Amino acid sequence: MTTIRQATPTDISQLNLCNLDPLTENYARKFYFDYLVRWPTMFIVAENLNGQIIAYVMGKVEEDPDYVKLMGVDKYLPWHGHVTCLTVAPQYRKMGLAKTLTAHLDRACEQENAWFMDLFVRVSNKTAINMYKGMGYSIYRRVVEYYSDDPTGNGTSEDAFDMRKSLSRDKNRKYIRKDGENHRINPEDIYHP
Repeated sequence: MTTIRQATPTDISQLNLCNLDPLTENYARKFYFDYLVRWPTMFIVAENLNGQIIAYVMGKVEEDPDYVKLMGVDKYLPWHGHVTCLTVAPQYRKMGLAKTLTAHLDRACEQENAWFMDLFVRVSNKTAINMYKGMGYSIYRRVVEYYSDDPTGNGTSEDAFDMRKSLSRDKNRKYIRKDGENHRINPEDIYHP
């Protein structure tokens, strides 16, 4: 049986089973602790019967500062949820844990009255892209050379898809587009193209 629960400080040192995957972003301990302190309801872990962390999701809610609205920038990012990291240990995949954890994060962001959820995923990670599409996400835009590391060993950077999913506040799906694959931006333009 798997237990889904909010992360605790002692969990930070127990993420190795998940973080050894080459497609999982790894962060400094301080980064994990910052999320735990700032968005505790959005850092959720899955634990097996032996007490091992076998999956986790880290998320947050954010928006652009008010001065961006005043500047008339038409790409202002309103209050929204962001999936910072979602990972499942390889031997525990295909069990629905990613979907379960993402649903927990969606509910937490709904409680925060967010407009939508967003995330970034490598364009080569077809399994994850299809999984997210199955959860209601769609491609909003392609960020050219977003990932500077190279888990494939080819020595090149990799593009990311910025994927989004409307939450109940976005009744008119204002922050979603149908042809996102055709919209390319550079990483420095993510927030203010």
